[in-house]
Parts: sequence; structure tokens; C-alpha cells
Amino acid sequence: MTEATTQTTESVRPNRAMMERDRASAALGLVVERDDPGHAVVSMRVRDDMTNGFHITHGGFVFALADTAFAIACNEDDRVTVAAGADISFLKSTVSGQTLTATAIRRSRTGRSGIYDVTVIDELGDPVAEFRGRSRTTNQTF
Repeated sequence: MTEATTQTTESVRPNRAMMERDRASAALGLVVERDDPGHAVVSMRVRDDMTNGFHITHGGFVFALADTAFAIACNEDDRVTVAAGADISFLKSTVSGQTLTATAIRRSRTGRSGIYDVTVIDELGDPVAEFRGRSRTTNQTF
């Protein structure tokens, strides 16, 4: 199993270990382009095996891309933070060969709860999906 690709140079972020063990993101070919506390950018090239019966990108793969950006953004320190819930609105369909980019931004973090918004765009910058994730920080550490 290959590792998800990380293109940033900082090596001390807790997300590094999380992403090195993330077999799902690796299998999808996700590329971590930015990994900062409360802010992450992840991209994915849509493959033929990611399309549905209408030859458009299956929504589950768009959700997985957004969810990964959310996970990176909300794991801001050495405490394990997980999703408490998330929802997505699909705005535009895409097809095999396109590159999608998810940008996650922290909106609020109070105590152990957080809210993060993720925008997924295509290679032209057109919005593909809007995702809102709700996080919960656990007592576990990396």
C-alpha cells in the first residue's frame, strides 16, 4: 500500500503520522498540499474507477476527499480529533481525468468541539461541493 503524498516540508505536525497510516487516502491517490492548524488543502485526480453508472464522479469519493481535508485541518495538535458529523452539498458533477481540490478552514473551535468548512473545486476553480464537518477532540494523543 502506498502512502498518501504530502508535498509540504514541515515534519512535526501530528497529521503526518495520521496520514502515513491512512490507507484509504493512499488508495485514492490523495495529495496533501497544505497542512496547517485549522487549514488543509488536499487534491485528487478522478480515475475511471471513481465514476458511477452515469460516468460522473461518485459522490462518495468527493465526500472522502473533503473528509480527509477536514480531518487534517481539525487535528491541530497531538490530541486525536474525530468527526462528530458532516454533511455535503453537491454543486457540480465531474468526470474521470479531472483534478479536484478540497480546502478546509476552521470556522470555530471551542473546548473539544469544532466546526470546519470544506470547499471542493475542479481544476477550473468551479465549486463542486460544499462540506461542513463537526469535530470532537478526544482524550487520546497521537
